[in-house]
Amino acid sequence: MSTIYKHKIGVIVDSFRLGVKEGLIKSKEVGADGVQIYAVQGEMDPANLNTAARKEMKDYIASLGLEISALVGDLGGHGFQDRSVNKEKIEKSKRILDLAVELGTNVVTTHIGIVPDDENSEIYASMHQACDELSNYATSMGAYFAIETGPERSAHLKHFLDQLSSNGLSVNFDPANMVMVTGDDPVEGVYNLRDYIVHTHAKDGIQLRPIDPRDVYGMLGYDKNTGMNHETMATMVEEGEAFREVPLGEGGVNWQAYLEALTDIGYKGYLTIEREVGTSPEADISKAVQFLKKLQG
Repeated sequence: MSTIYKHKIGVIVDSFRLGVKEGLIKSKEVGADGVQIYAVQGEMDPANLNTAARKEMKDYIASLGLEISALVGDLGGHGFQDRSVNKEKIEKSKRILDLAVELGTNVVTTHIGIVPDDENSEIYASMHQACDELSNYATSMGAYFAIETGPERSAHLKHFLDQLSSNGLSVNFDPANMVMVTGDDPVEGVYNLRDYIVHTHAKDGIQLRPIDPRDVYGMLGYDKNTGMNHETMATMVEEGEAFREVPLGEGGVNWQAYLEALTDIGYKGYLTIEREVGTSPEADISKAVQFLKKLQG
């Protein structure tokens, strides 16, 4: 058994389903070191937080002995596949990153939409242009927009990232999404994306049958729905016939091998627990924290 780097453990505050402040308190109670917070709408929307409110939130989090591992800036829909709405989405994404930096983190996680196989397609061009602009903006601030893994295999995502002009667009590595949707190997994925991983989600899952990623995340021109969002994904991982999200250690992620791979590539960021389903989120998250602490020694 190889030595595993002892990573800090984070929790997505919204997983408690209690609101931000109560979720922050619960995060501290279960033993987390840090938190990730949705910053797209409601009380954490950048438009709803003036300078004084931002300072108050930062100070409150610090008073609990916590730090922010990242903000969630996923705007749903088809990511950046639709050029007609990209201007608005890009501006909103930039404001979320501004908020993140002001609160003390340099990572915003997001979904950009499935990267098409056809590099000559309009969707690919739209995504490349939007992502390059976001990447350069993040780099100018010493920060990152971190794409969540899962919609495509890691080698294909790496190829897309390699074509951008900076690494401001990097990776939020979610091993469970890979197991559940593409059937990709998380350990292989870590090595493929080693130059881009800046944040990770600690989640586990199983695949019940193969599924087209477009049926999970949506694809412009493929379906009639609005694409992937938090609510639809939560329903699929709990009630769908293709895969299930399960508590940490009970799914298809080989946690020992996965954490050894992260150690091997020199990753020293957060393992942030995400729990989108289940009737007892606090109990599940608490068990997940203990699972990761025990595994890391």
